[in-house]
Amino acid sequence: MAQTQLAARIDARVKSALDQVCETRGLKMNRFVEDAIVDKLEELEDLEDLKAVRHEPTRPLSDVLKDLGLDGKL
Repeated sequence: MAQTQLAARIDARVKSALDQVCETRGLKMNRFVEDAIVDKLEELEDLEDLKAVRHEPTRPLSDVLKDLGLDGKL
């Protein structure tokens, strides 16, 4: 996979905490930062999905259970 360099200015306290966590847990900082960025991107994508489905019609649970043949069995 192709790689590129990323530079960012962050609060010195955040950098210090990152250094400490990575050293204490034996983590590679590059991997930690990349994983954090991917997690945030996925979170934002999930948020957009949630906005889209929020307006979809819903059905009462009792109707769903009845359609599944589980009426009164939960």
